[in-house]
Amino acid sequence: MYISGESLIVILFVGLVAGWLAGKIVRGAGFGIIGDIVVGIAGAFVASFLFPKLGIHIGTRLVSEIIYSAIGAILLLLVVRLVRTGGRF
Repeated sequence: MYISGESLIVILFVGLVAGWLAGKIVRGAGFGIIGDIVVGIAGAFVASFLFPKLGIHIGTRLVSEIIYSAIGAILLLLVVRLVRTGGRF
């Protein structure tokens, strides 16, 4: 997988937005603004790699990136919540 400099900047920016959005959606599982942003960026990387491979296409261009990244960040926050609470929500 090749990521150009421009797409890396887009992934980071979208990750910032997605992390904030995921922190608002998954209440109680957030790590503060900085932690949510880091999780959002990780979710953006995971989503930008995984969703196109699965053939999932939602929206176009930046809108789809934000949606993918938000979903990826939400999933990561839920997984982290499961790990932190020992398997309980």
